[in-house]
Amino acid sequence: MSRIGRLPIVLPQGVSVHQEGNRVSVKGPKGELSQEFHPNMNITLDEGVLHVARPDDSKPNKALHGLTRALLANMVIGVTSGFTRRLEFNGVGYRADADGDKAVLLVGFSHPVRITPPPGIKFSFEQNGHILIVEGIDKQLVGYVAATIRDVAPPEPYLGKGIAYAGEVIRRKAGKAGKAGAK
Repeated sequence: MSRIGRLPIVLPQGVSVHQEGNRVSVKGPKGELSQEFHPNMNITLDEGVLHVARPDDSKPNKALHGLTRALLANMVIGVTSGFTRRLEFNGVGYRADADGDKAVLLVGFSHPVRITPPPGIKFSFEQNGHILIVEGIDKQLVGYVAATIRDVAPPEPYLGKGIAYAGEVIRRKAGKAGKAGAK
C-alpha cells in the first residue's frame, strides 16, 4: 500500500468538492481548481474526507495512487491558503519593479525584462525589489512561473550574481588561482 496514497485528505471548513467521474473540482475561499485524474484511480468523498484507492497492485497503479492523492491534497491546500515562492535578486543593480500587474526585471542586461503573470498568479515585492514573491493557488503554476523568472538570470558560481530561490545554496567556485606568480 502506498504510504502517501492511503492517507485521507480532510477537507477544512469552507472547502467543497464536486466530482464528475474522475474530474474533481475543489472550491474554497481563495478560488476554485479543477483537474482530471486517471480513470484507474477511485476517488471517494466521505463526510468531508477524500480517499483515493487503486484497483490492483500493478506498478503503474502504485505510482498513480500516491500521485493522485498528492495532487488532490495540493488542490485543497491551494484553495485554502495558497502557495508562494520567494526569489532573491543578488548583484549590483539587480532588482525587480512593478509595472501594473507585471514585473520588470533589471538583471544586468541592456534592457529591462518584462514578465506578465498568467491568470491566477500575483507578484509582490519586498526590500526595494530585491525579493520577488510569486503567489497563487495552483502549486504547479506557481513553481513554473518562479522557475521561468529564475531562468532569466540564474545564479552564477563565481560572483553569486543572479536570481535565486530564497534559501537556495549557491555553490561558489574559487576562480583563477595562479595569476599572482605567473610571468
